[in-house]
Amino acid sequence: MIKKRIPLAVSFFIFSLTFSQKEISSGKILKEASEKSCQCLDTISAYNKTKDAINKEVSSCINDQVLPYLLAKSLSDSTKETDAKGKDKKQINLNISPESKEYKYAYYDIESYMMSNCDRIRDLADVVEKHDDSMPKNKDALSFYEAGIAASGKENWTEAIKNYKLALEKDPKFSYAWDNLGISYRRTGEYDNALSAYKKSLEINPKGKMALQNIPITYVYKKEYQKAIDAYLDFDRVYPGDAEVYYGIGHVYYNNLKDSEKALDYICKAYLIYTRQKSPYRSDAEAIISAIYKDMKAKGKIEKFNEILKNNKIDLN
Repeated sequence: MIKKRIPLAVSFFIFSLTFSQKEISSGKILKEASEKSCQCLDTISAYNKTKDAINKEVSSCINDQVLPYLLAKSLSDSTKETDAKGKDKKQINLNISPESKEYKYAYYDIESYMMSNCDRIRDLADVVEKHDDSMPKNKDALSFYEAGIAASGKENWTEAIKNYKLALEKDPKFSYAWDNLGISYRRTGEYDNALSAYKKSLEINPKGKMALQNIPITYVYKKEYQKAIDAYLDFDRVYPGDAEVYYGIGHVYYNNLKDSEKALDYICKAYLIYTRQKSPYRSDAEAIISAIYKDMKAKGKIEKFNEILKNNKIDLN
């Protein structure tokens, strides 16, 4: 799956979980916990797995570090008291229930740090479900397709296009080849050809996620923003409740149409779904919410901001 993510250098708002500058030792503890979680991700194979399965494995790697992180941070931040013999002692009050805010905030801390510093977590988050029955039986088609994939990996889009076309000559119903041909055309700025390729893919597989996701992205490149929104809604009709629909529409409203209120409503919906799925892309949604907060605060629209979050059942307390 191809995702377009725009990093936003903004401070998270109320429910974001970064530490204050005075907690230098806590920052070091967070870094160490995140690096260990990142190393754990190297053991995850994404081959022939659904996004849900991969998200669960990613979540497991993060969960393994939450309790050590909570304990180490609590030891670092705990207040000192004097015991009966006049010696200092540390008092630690720690809620280790996975349902507690303390635990969840620690989980989000590690996850957010990893999204900025661990390439592997984004690689895994980008994997989509693939089915063996979608691959061609024609060996020549598969060989050209693999050559196209190799060329794409080197960003040699001209070579990639040539090989995907050769694969399609051998098997015109090879939907993955149409998908990747579309991506290659988009990368060379041939947007109409890209759209044509994606639509060919959908004729073969009307539920093809890669085509459904990339058509609106291509319309954004063409600066046809309403068509992009309409294409996301087409995606929603095939996959109701997919976070990518809400994130994508919110992204268009915020970055292209400059409508913070509509953007916030859609991004909140994406945020809630990502959170429920334990998807690391929650951090991307949170970053945009943070940027919208800053924008609406500057315009004196904090009450509206809070109203939209309340309507989406996002609690800041």
